[in-house]
Amino acid sequence: TKHIIKNIPWTTAKNFTVERGQQQIEELISTWDIHESWLHHSEFLEEEELKDSRRYHYRACWGLPTRRKPIPRATASVYFVIVIFKFKPDTAPVEVFYRLESSRLIRRPEQCQFREKWLQDIIENKTVCMERL
Repeated sequence: TKHIIKNIPWTTAKNFTVERGQQQIEELISTWDIHESWLHHSEFLEEEELKDSRRYHYRACWGLPTRRKPIPRATASVYFVIVIFKFKPDTAPVEVFYRLESSRLIRRPEQCQFREKWLQDIIENKTVCMERL
């Protein structure tokens, strides 16, 4: 059986706003198969003007709070970039990329299904590192 990659219809460059970008990132996150015990918050970081595009940077910070430890010892961040290319018509949808804080690999939501294990690995690595210190 072929695994279906979940994505959302992205807004057009013409209709894009910073707030709309954050709403759409939340929409995308809601399609991810992640256990409900994971909590996150997302935020807009910055706008970047390049020769051929405008890039909007966001971050979603994830944690696993528990009753015993409502403030998690470690968190895992996913960084998003929404790109509006200047050479494309403003009716074209924005392009979206994301990467994990521990990785330089850039992923596209329409090509790769997000995995909860990636968040677990980041937190595990941080926890192991803290215990060594």
